[in-house]
Amino acid sequence: MLPPQDMAAPRALLSVFHKDGIVELGQALHKLGWELLSTGGTSLALREAGLPVIDVSDATGHPECFDGRVKTLHPAVHGGILVRRDRADDMEMLEELGYRTVDLVCVNLYPFESVAAKDPPASNAELIEMIDIGGSTMIRSAAKNYQDCLVLTSFEQYSSVLSALEATNGAPSGVSLEARKQLALEAFQTTAAYDAAVSGELDDRFNSPDVPTRIHVASEAGTSLRYGENPHQPAAFYPAASATDPKGLAAAIQHGGKELSFNNYLDLDGALRIARGFLIDTDEERPQGCVIIKHTNPCGAAIDATQVGAWENALASDPESAFGCVIAFTHTVEKTTAEAIGGHFLECIIAPGYDDDALEILSEKQNRRLLTLEDFKPREDEVRIRQLDGGWVAQVQGPPSVDWSAVKCVTKASADDDLVALARFGSTVLSEVKSNSIVLVAETETGFATVGVGPGQTSRVEAVRIAARRAGERAKGSMMVSDAFFPFRDGIDNAHEIGVTTVVQPGGSMRDQESIDAADEHGMSMIFTGQRLFLH
Repeated sequence: MLPPQDMAAPRALLSVFHKDGIVELGQALHKLGWELLSTGGTSLALREAGLPVIDVSDATGHPECFDGRVKTLHPAVHGGILVRRDRADDMEMLEELGYRTVDLVCVNLYPFESVAAKDPPASNAELIEMIDIGGSTMIRSAAKNYQDCLVLTSFEQYSSVLSALEATNGAPSGVSLEARKQLALEAFQTTAAYDAAVSGELDDRFNSPDVPTRIHVASEAGTSLRYGENPHQPAAFYPAASATDPKGLAAAIQHGGKELSFNNYLDLDGALRIARGFLIDTDEERPQGCVIIKHTNPCGAAIDATQVGAWENALASDPESAFGCVIAFTHTVEKTTAEAIGGHFLECIIAPGYDDDALEILSEKQNRRLLTLEDFKPREDEVRIRQLDGGWVAQVQGPPSVDWSAVKCVTKASADDDLVALARFGSTVLSEVKSNSIVLVAETETGFATVGVGPGQTSRVEAVRIAARRAGERAKGSMMVSDAFFPFRDGIDNAHEIGVTTVVQPGGSMRDQESIDAADEHGMSMIFTGQRLFLH
């Protein structure tokens, strides 16, 4: 038997998957004189709380069907939502049809993204059932008619709307037009993000493309930054939309210091990508890694048996450029490392954690931003998108996918396994250096380190010269790693002059033999990796 209906009472349709706060919302609305319509599990939860509820199927005169696939897709529902209250003909038609207005819609959607993220993956059949049709349609209908119908899509909105309704004894007009507009905007943003998630996941499953067939970008609300790359440029950080947990830098916890800037985020991204690259090896005992970034380029990086050693060797690569840097550590920052950093001027540090003593020491400089990112998983391939004038480009980007067991030494002087391991380290660093780029690396007593970095040059031989100037005497006996082939032998000749003994490059030039001959003349070994590492 239906609960008694007050034909003048406002009506709320409550139908949510995530039920946080829904009973409290229903109780508050009921207390304010609202009638409650509901479906399925939401209706059950409200009834168990002692609330009078009208089932949507009773309001429509049509039962739910197809295992609940169709329950709210009916003109009694959408007519009540979409009817324009200021149009006499609309209201007359609604009355002729015998329908009632719906003055508030509260809906959240099936957890498509959570099911899509299951490991092992959910079947296509299970995933398809998590595509919400009725919920999305009600949200869009209510948002379209925001002047007459309130739309709630998240628990966080409940209290402010209830406060406004309570101020007018439950009258829907208590919620201002400006507030209704914001609720409508958030509703459309919710369905847009949902559709983007569905599109992306089904593209992966149905087409399995290397890059998306279409780009749909969705985010959480942006956080304003002090400014962009320069003070005159407004900027914000937008976490990727996710029904599960935040990922990457969006999940980092900041311990004091100023707000992160636009440039901080760019540098943290580069530092994080290299640091994660050091963790790709599957050995349980991974060496300590440290990366120092300045203006998106690494100016120093090292792996070592000790964290202090990694820091000191990374800093020694280019201490001048490391002024005002961003640092990433692959392991929890130790007290001894914090003491070694001392008063060095830096912008940010990101690490999986900090010893209490280390955090206290590092925090003595008030403006330092110290970030913890617990999920320091090894870097993986991902699709990265860049906006251009009139469109976007996208590519798969990840750590160098060189088959290190198959690289070739092409010179008379051979390259042993230790040199290949050093080349792997150098390539990981090089993959985040802007092209044309050269990295000089060397073996230390207990690890590997950069000794000179030559980033972002239009001439490869000039990149060699810059790396050489940075390295100074430390270039003697080092390995030179290049992001692309050498079109002429001058780069090899310059490397020999500064003391380089091994060259690593992808090969592929018409003049490869000239470079090989130059290396042989100088008694240098040369490894061809077969993979270019441009970064623009």
